Amino acid sequence: MITISNNAKEYIHQQMEKEGHQAGSFVRVGVKGGGCSGLSYEMKFDTEVKENDQVFEDKGVKLVVEMKSLLYLYGTELDYSSGLNGKGLFFNNPNASRTCACGESFAL
Repeated sequence: MITISNNAKEYIHQQMEKEGHQAGSFVRVGVKGGGCSGLSYEMKFDTEVKENDQVFEDKGVKLVVEMKSLLYLYGTELDYSSGLNGKGLFFNNPNASRTCACGESFAL
């Protein structure tokens, strides 16, 4: 399962409205090879659920992840920070053994 914080929920709703995403849009999260730690996170708004996708809903936000990426993201919380150290969405991934300084990539 992938969860979302209250701060991330508010930010995502604001971004969807600001960018004019239609009803039925959701957040697609995933993992790809690359980044300074070996694996990097992907995130975008989408409207098409694919055959091997897993769908989660938390706090009214629909999150979709393909099965291959779910192996790396299971138990992760999507959060949002507006602090001085960086503003934006980030992943609290309990599976990561190390992350890069910017938080955009990780290793297992």
